Amino acid sequence: MTGVSPAPDGLLGHRPALRSDILLSPPLLNGPATVHLVKDPVSGAAFEIGTKEYFLVSRLDGSRSLGDIGAEYGQTFGRRLAEAHWQRLLALLGTRGLLVGGPAPQPPAPRVKPVEGTLLRGSLRLVADADAATARWHGVLRPLLHPVVLGALLLVCLTTTVVVSAESAKLLRDVGWLLLRPVPLLAVATLLWVSTALHEFAHGVAARHVGGTVGEIGLRWRLPVAIMYCRVDNYRYLRRRRHQMAVAGAGAFANLLFLLPFLLWWAALTEGDSTRRTLGALLLLGTAQGVVNLVPLPPLDGYTMLGHALRVTALAPAAAAYVRLRSRDRAAAAAYPPRARRLYLGYAVGSALLVLLLACGAAGALLGVLVT
Repeated sequence: MTGVSPAPDGLLGHRPALRSDILLSPPLLNGPATVHLVKDPVSGAAFEIGTKEYFLVSRLDGSRSLGDIGAEYGQTFGRRLAEAHWQRLLALLGTRGLLVGGPAPQPPAPRVKPVEGTLLRGSLRLVADADAATARWHGVLRPLLHPVVLGALLLVCLTTTVVVSAESAKLLRDVGWLLLRPVPLLAVATLLWVSTALHEFAHGVAARHVGGTVGEIGLRWRLPVAIMYCRVDNYRYLRRRRHQMAVAGAGAFANLLFLLPFLLWWAALTEGDSTRRTLGALLLLGTAQGVVNLVPLPPLDGYTMLGHALRVTALAPAAAAYVRLRSRDRAAAAAYPPRARRLYLGYAVGSALLVLLLACGAAGALLGVLVT
C-alpha cells in the first residue's frame, strides 16, 4: 500500500508505513526547540522535524491507521489533527520517497574522480568501499573490543597520561632540545602523523562496532598540512549515548594507546640518551595530541562527545545565539526552556574560561620551551 493514496474508508483509515531503513534520531535540543533528525540512508538526504511530527512519523508502521495515530496524538497533545495536516505530512514524506510503496529514492551520484580540489587544497579518496574495508578491519580487531579488554586498555592509556604528566617538566625540555635537531624532529613529526591516521581509523572501527557506517576514507590537504580523514555516517541516529560517545572518543583513545610501546622504550633507556630525549618529546606531544582532542571545544572530539552526552545539536552556535539574545532581550531569552537556558549559559561561561585556561597553559608551555 502506498503512503499517499487514500483508503476506501477515507484518509483516516489509511495505514501508511515509513520505510524500515529510515533513520530517526533521539530527541536533540536545538536552540529553544527539541528536534529529531530524519535521514534516508539511500539518498543521504536528512532534515529536522519537531517532537509533534516525530510522534506521528515514528508511528507510521503500517499496522495503525491515521485515525488511530490521530487519537493517540489528541490524548498526548490535547488536540486532534484535521485531514489537511495529514495530507501535508504524507505529501512531505511521499515526495521525499520515505514511505513504503512510494517513489524509489535515488542514491547520490557516485564520486567519479578520487581526487577533488586543487594542488593547494583538496582531498583524495583512498578506499573504494570504505564501509566494507572498515568492516574487515573490525572483524580482525573485534576480540580487542570486548568490554573487559577495552577497560584494561583504557587503564593503560590513563597510566600513560599520568606518567607523562608527572614527567612533563623534563619532557618539555626534551621538546626544546628536539626543535633544534631536524632529523629526530622529522621522525617525531612522522610518528605523530601516523597517530593522526590511526585516530581517524579508530573512529571508523568504533562506528562499525556499535552499528554505524563509514562513508569515506581518504587524505585531505590544506598545504602545507595533509591529514587522513574518516567520514562516519549514521552514528548520530544510534539510540544509546554511550555508543555515540564511544565513536567520538575512539580517536583520542587510539592516540594514547599508540604511545604505549614508546613509553616502555623510553623507560628502558638511561637519562641523557638522545633516543630517550626524542622519545620523551614524542610522549609529551603525543599525549597532548590525544588529551587536547578531548577538550569540549569545536571542532574537537570532546565537543562532539559533550553534544552526544547532553543530547544537543550545534551546542556552541546555539549557546552563542542565546547569550546574544539574553544581552539584548531578556524577555525573549526567558522563553527558552529552563534546561536550554542553563545549558547554553553554562557552556558559554565554561567554554570562555576553558579557552582562557588553555591559552595560559600554552603560553606557559611555550615559555618553558624557550627558556630550556
